[in-house]
Amino acid sequence: MTTKNKIDKMFGPVGTLAGIFLFVAGSIITYFSIAGLVVVLIGAFVGFTSTITSIDFGKKRLRFSIYIFGLFPIGKWILIQSDMKIGIKKSTKLWRTYSQSNRTLDIADNDYRLILYDSNGKKIMPIQKSGNLNSAKFNLDKLSKQLEIGVI
Repeated sequence: MTTKNKIDKMFGPVGTLAGIFLFVAGSIITYFSIAGLVVVLIGAFVGFTSTITSIDFGKKRLRFSIYIFGLFPIGKWILIQSDMKIGIKKSTKLWRTYSQSNRTLDIADNDYRLILYDSNGKKIMPIQKSGNLNSAKFNLDKLSKQLEIGVI
């Protein structure tokens, strides 16, 4: 059984919205000119590219991948070893955009992430994203039992 956990959009919330707008506008322009396909491709890349972690519980492996255009995964599988551990880390990301009048728009993204660590305590990859600490703790216990690895 394989599950996919969406981690982030590659270009943030503002970039994603701009990419979707370009995708729709390029689709309309393509009706009138074939050059609109370039705008469609740029919009699809910016609007739909994201990072996803895939977990294969049957083979005990993980893959952190970038989904180009939201369709094509790029990443390699990592086998789970018994000395690996899972921990919770608070993540705070700030997405900043400037308008034409030099005003800033700051969008804060606060969440909790389950992180896979190696035997030395070095961070390998994020596994899952949760909105609050209680759900992160619940998912931590659930994943550590399913993958049969320890908790930090």
